[in-house]
Amino acid sequence: MTSDEIAHLQTRSGFRLSVRTASAEDETRLADFFQQVGPEDLRFRFLSTVRNVSHDRLVTMVDPDGRTDSVIAENEDGEIVATAILAGDQAGDRGEVAVSIRSDHKGRGIGWTLLDYLVDTARARGYASIESIEDRQNRAAIALEQEMGFVTEPVDGEPTLILVRKSLS
Repeated sequence: MTSDEIAHLQTRSGFRLSVRTASAEDETRLADFFQQVGPEDLRFRFLSTVRNVSHDRLVTMVDPDGRTDSVIAENEDGEIVATAILAGDQAGDRGEVAVSIRSDHKGRGIGWTLLDYLVDTARARGYASIESIEDRQNRAAIALEQEMGFVTEPVDGEPTLILVRKSLS
């Protein structure tokens, strides 16, 4: 997908999203978006305490390498309500995902819809599996992933983290 291509998605609750690849022009808008993501959700997304998303981190979102899809989801007014990343491993076998949703847009099915979109993208790329590393306290995300067929396993040496994986074959 390129920044010119737009996927029109609808959540189970009827909320409409336009999803496209993030571009360099989106950096300021993404910085503003992350100001509207709660502190706990920022910690869950970046697996560390983050008050502000740094310029360097934003650059990786808007200028990813060839193995990474970084997308933004906008509402009908063109506001960014969520972002997601699908990063493939070197071998092209596995994709890692991360999703962030604006605090005032949680509970509308956006996370489910974006994750489903990323699963389809990973399948189209030929990945054998898709995974996410979650903070064990992020129960809502883990429950959603399990509902979608992901299985959990511990992360060696990291008692606060859990690996959530879905086979795509």
